[in-house]
Formats: sequence, C-alpha cells, structure tokens
Amino acid sequence: MAAVDDRIVDDHAKGRIISDAPLSRPVPVGLRYDPGFSPETVRFVFPGAVEWSFPRALLETGMRTPTRRGDIGVWPCGRVQTVVELHRDDGVTVVQFDTTALLRFLKHTYAASTSMTTR
Repeated sequence: MAAVDDRIVDDHAKGRIISDAPLSRPVPVGLRYDPGFSPETVRFVFPGAVEWSFPRALLETGMRTPTRRGDIGVWPCGRVQTVVELHRDDGVTVVQFDTTALLRFLKHTYAASTSMTTR
C-alpha cells in the first residue's frame, strides 16, 4: 500500500477482463480510497485513465452475495474470486479479481477511516 498521506489508500490489483474471447486478458487496476474526499466511496482506476467510483459497501457486500447498484454489479465467483461488472452506454466490462486483493484493499480503507477519526 502506498499512501500520499496517512489516510489515502492507493493499492493495486491484477484483474482479468472476461469476454467472449477464448482467453481472458490481464489488466492492472488501481484501487483508491480517500476518506477526506468521500469516506463512503472507493475508486477503481483502469488503464487509459478510466475510473469508476462506487460505494465501499457495494464492494464489501458483493464479495459475499451478488449485489448491484446502478451501473455496477459485484458478486462472488467461487471461493477465491470476485467479479465486478461495469455498464456504460457503449457496452459492459466484466473484471474478475482475486478476492484476497480486494479484502486487503478493504482492510486498508477501514484502517484509513479509523486513523481519520482518531486524530
């Protein structure tokens, strides 16, 4: 975890773009959280400066049970993967993550939230 200050979380994870192609494609994803800007929101940043912001609770709940809010869906895929589905006007992007990477990110976001309230 890299931090610009002691509250901003800037983690990284490898996702896999799931499509109709025979092989999935790996993609680096920035996992960001800034409790000073929006304490209930996480951001996923994809190559090409494509950024999606959504409630941290959506990610957390979706890792246990399928959930959707607006253009974003999250659901568990087996015991060790989590899928994030992102809808745009021009199509849908489905990205599969190792659940451990997302759990680690969530742990970092809660630690950052706690440090903010204990100052």
